Amino acid sequence: MLLLQFTGMSGAGKSTIARGVQEHLLARQMPVELIDGDEYRRHLCQDLGFSKADRIENIRRLGFVGLILVKHQIITILAAINPYESARAALSAKSDRVKTIFIDCPLEVLVERDVKGLYKKAMLPPDHPDFVAHFTGISDPYEPPVAPDLHIRTDLETPEQSVQRVLDAVQRWC
Repeated sequence: MLLLQFTGMSGAGKSTIARGVQEHLLARQMPVELIDGDEYRRHLCQDLGFSKADRIENIRRLGFVGLILVKHQIITILAAINPYESARAALSAKSDRVKTIFIDCPLEVLVERDVKGLYKKAMLPPDHPDFVAHFTGISDPYEPPVAPDLHIRTDLETPEQSVQRVLDAVQRWC
């Protein structure tokens, strides 16, 4: 089985595509689990902040869970921002069953799509009461993957097309 590590900035479409892939695989009676970075951060990783070390530890923990699921023949989708190449590479180095999928979207499109206004808040002056600190791609770095196994541009295709591209890749990789 596979561990699909999705990476991309906030709002790029990771969760939407991950849920779509999960739905299609379940409909085909394939065992699949979605590890949503936001959900797991609230439970398994609530002791972590947003420093580089904490973000890397977050992915280490999520990856550990994901690899256990893969060992039990479950396709696992890890959908998290996962901003550091070193964390993605460390997870990929643990198994050839780990595939990196870059969910990519230009910053200007992410700002336009941002219904919660988080990007705009992250771009406010640091002393503004609504300022959001440690926002990936604005005040914290996002390192695009050097050589992802699959690169999806969500500004150039529909969510359905993106889901299908992931499903096609899963079929090749299995």
